[in-house]
Amino acid sequence: MGHPADAHSTPAPAGTTAGPGLVPDLVARTPWPHWALAAVTLAAGVLVASCILCAICRCCHRRRRRRKEPREKEAVGLGRAHSTTTPCPVQPDVDTLGCGPGEPQQWGRLQLALEYDRGSQEIRVRLKQAADLKAAGTADPYARVSVSTQPGRWHETKVHRGVLCPEFEETCCFLVPPAELPGATLQVQLLDFKRFSGHEPLGALSLALGTEDLQHVLERWFQLGPPGTAQPELLGELCVSLRYVPGAGRLCVAVLEARGLRPGPTELYVKVQLMLGQRRWKKRRTSARKGSASPYFNEAFTFLLPVSQVQSADLVLAVWARGPQLRAEPVGKVLLGAHASGQPLQHWADALAHARRPVAQWHRLQPAGEVDRTLAPQPRLRLPLPHS
Repeated sequence: MGHPADAHSTPAPAGTTAGPGLVPDLVARTPWPHWALAAVTLAAGVLVASCILCAICRCCHRRRRRRKEPREKEAVGLGRAHSTTTPCPVQPDVDTLGCGPGEPQQWGRLQLALEYDRGSQEIRVRLKQAADLKAAGTADPYARVSVSTQPGRWHETKVHRGVLCPEFEETCCFLVPPAELPGATLQVQLLDFKRFSGHEPLGALSLALGTEDLQHVLERWFQLGPPGTAQPELLGELCVSLRYVPGAGRLCVAVLEARGLRPGPTELYVKVQLMLGQRRWKKRRTSARKGSASPYFNEAFTFLLPVSQVQSADLVLAVWARGPQLRAEPVGKVLLGAHASGQPLQHWADALAHARRPVAQWHRLQPAGEVDRTLAPQPRLRLPLPHS
């Protein structure tokens, strides 16, 4: 007869299958220390917190991508629209095209013919023509030619009225010894003639003669550079002496001499004009000096100028040139007084500070138009009248 299994019977041998409640019973019967329970709880909490943070970061990342997608799609769409544009099959005229934003501006071209004569040690420069000059509307261009080996000497062509493609057809010569030829530089300036203001530069050419083959006649077109490469036009200088007597209210102006003017068959004289409140008051004039680049005047004039009007007074000295055709043109002007600046203003202040003592100083001539614009009356603002 069969007997029931004893509770204290031996475990089943290896290779047999244990009962279904064996593992939970072992876990439940195993004693767990308190520190182990705390560690397991802490690890479970860290794991849950990490999963929550990962889920939040993934949601934020998806929202950002959704916001950027419309902009990227819009940019791509514009790029495709530009790339699918078909070019025009007809080629436009090169002269009518403007310069692009990345292309250098063109200032025109100049045709020259160069020849070096070793017997006379001269460089012959023939200005033939210019083309495609840049100006606002029409211009009155002329050319000024100089060589670095002869400073202070230049050749000017005649003025061509109302054209942008002048034909000069003029020849000039400059002395250049063979030893100085490799380092010599030919400079050509294209200027727009202005009768009552400073001549505006149109373009410039600086050509190193040592880099050109001058054994034969060289004739070709040259590209002009920007006008800023040309040196500013020097009109000359004027020496003036000022002496103010406050007790008598008299201003003594002495025109001594000039230098650096253009030589030629002209008569030079100086107009002295006193202005009060930017209005012409009194004027004087020196006698004329013929054909000299450094005329000596040494003439004095006296103006009545009370102390109460010194703060609003200006003194304008203008050098005029009169040619064989009896047509006078201003060479340049010097402005002294309340509206002056720089060295002329300092000269005026020294003359007032050292009363009864003559103060002489050289001044560079400025373009007549620039001085006239400085003295031009400024428009006054009309304020609204108060309502009654």
